[in-house]
Amino acid sequence: MRIASTTAAADVSEGVVMPDSAEPHMVNTDVGWFTAVVREHSTALVRYFARRGPRQDAEDLTAEVFVIAWRRRDDVPREAVLPWLYRTAGFTLANSRRKHLDLPVDDVPESGAIRIGADPELSALFDAELRGALSSVSERDRQILLLHAWEGLDGAELAEVFGISRSGADAALSRARARLRKAWGERMTF
Repeated sequence: MRIASTTAAADVSEGVVMPDSAEPHMVNTDVGWFTAVVREHSTALVRYFARRGPRQDAEDLTAEVFVIAWRRRDDVPREAVLPWLYRTAGFTLANSRRKHLDLPVDDVPESGAIRIGADPELSALFDAELRGALSSVSERDRQILLLHAWEGLDGAELAEVFGISRSGADAALSRARARLRKAWGERMTF
């Protein structure tokens, strides 16, 4: 994603339209902040979307999140940019899913660790059981678990994403884990 130059008031060819009324000093500061945010967090957001939907849409959805971040730059908490971006990404993904009738979920990515020995059939069964258990918990529990496991968010960052207290986020994560454990135990067939 490229950012508009400060000399052109509405240079669409650069990617983001700057308003005519923007003060040059504020725009320079905002552009610097926004450039740093995009550089630091674009890969995390592309991965977030790639794990949750068609990979070919991940970059487009990431760009949508950054457009929203630019428009709402005064609302983005400087101390919690990534959690704010994840929250916005969740809304963006939900909107995207509503636009499409069938949005397949990709396979759980390999972590590089040894998976249930060297038996590919057992590994496939394990993955299917895990996906089934994960799909049986609520959407909120699934979001909490995936943001924690895949995106590495801790309790404070989860609190920012969901707009709740730190203790509420810790409790929600604990409950989500317990529900997944219960669902997993009910589904394990091997």
